[in-house]
Amino acid sequence: MSQLMILTMLIFFGLTVPVAVSIGLAAMSGVAAANLPWLVVAQQIYAALDKYPLVAIPFFILAGNLMEAGGISERLVEFAKSLVGGVQGGLAMACVITCMIFAAVAGSSVATTFAVGAILIPAMVRHGYPAPFAASLQATAAELGVIIPPSVPMILFAVSTDTSTGELFIAGVLPGLLIAAALMAYVWLYARRNRLGLQDGDGRLPLWPALRRAWLALLMPVIILGGIYGGVFTPTEASVVAVVYALVVGMLVYRRIRLADLSATLHRSVIGTASIMFIIANAGVFGFLLNRAGVPDALGQWLGQLFSDKYTFLLGVNAALFLIGMVIETSASIVVLAPLLLPVAVAFGVDPVHFGVIMVINLALGMITPPFGVNLFAASSISGVPLERMVRPLLPFVTTVIGCLLVVTYVPQISLLLRDLVYR
Repeated sequence: MSQLMILTMLIFFGLTVPVAVSIGLAAMSGVAAANLPWLVVAQQIYAALDKYPLVAIPFFILAGNLMEAGGISERLVEFAKSLVGGVQGGLAMACVITCMIFAAVAGSSVATTFAVGAILIPAMVRHGYPAPFAASLQATAAELGVIIPPSVPMILFAVSTDTSTGELFIAGVLPGLLIAAALMAYVWLYARRNRLGLQDGDGRLPLWPALRRAWLALLMPVIILGGIYGGVFTPTEASVVAVVYALVVGMLVYRRIRLADLSATLHRSVIGTASIMFIIANAGVFGFLLNRAGVPDALGQWLGQLFSDKYTFLLGVNAALFLIGMVIETSASIVVLAPLLLPVAVAFGVDPVHFGVIMVINLALGMITPPFGVNLFAASSISGVPLERMVRPLLPFVTTVIGCLLVVTYVPQISLLLRDLVYR
């Protein structure tokens, strides 16, 4: 049965059937092969979706869309430019900083790509940066949206493996800062080597006026993350606070959101939420059938024989996840693979929270690697640069993130230091 399901799923992937539909059809083939009643499908879909932490997903997606519509992203860009705009390559570095701050509320890399890229990609091109470089940088920096908390993929990992969402969130902070610092270091070297960004300071606001314009936008991640780790509200409740805050600031303070605009914002949010929930529902049936067939135990025994220690195991898993992330959407990969791989990782002595951070960072690379990198398509649509022209400037960014991933993998304190300080 399990072989039939996996083969069916791969065939549909090859036929370019959407990921969620492929998983669902594969699960249905498994139900038929096992001669189970079709009521099992409805039961497992309900069980997969009937989880309180999943409530956070639609609210964080809506908060990100409200930030974009309410002008919050524009003020974050102005503030980031005031910080580093005077440095050669500062505009490109401001792209990384803005994505990092925006990620601390939005939780979505695609939302970050559109919200920040619509402002900074044209600005970088006007200042002389090659358009393919600008688009590739934006796609990569937006990846921070799923690493720095709050993060939708981290919520999915927590729900799929019964891991603490709050611990995963705080464990992503230092790895996210490490990747952001590495990306800024690379773009600074790139700008100096190619004599770019010499006029990046033109038109930027001084720090104090920029801070005065952006302080409400900067206060948003402080309230959300401070409230979570201060015990004021849970990560799920924080998503509702983020929506209320973005709505109040966007409508009443910045006055950029009108009642007529809410329909389009809600529409985008519903579509984004529905696509993720559809994946979770189908993956729930798929995972139930794999568990029933004993696949996790068999996989654990096989990996235990294949790898001698946790270091070689983590290297092998990273290589496999990188390849999987290139062809399978991040949310689907986490929901299907996390319950299978985590027990094996724990058996090798890997902390569940540390493994969750590794998995999220690795699969986030799939958002910036062809052929199905969603951030690449988003950046391409904003910049008008064909996808094939983005590949060459993208390679150094992918290499930089891979280097940071290996550091995070083999130095677990980077992920676990803040977790241990707050939760231990």
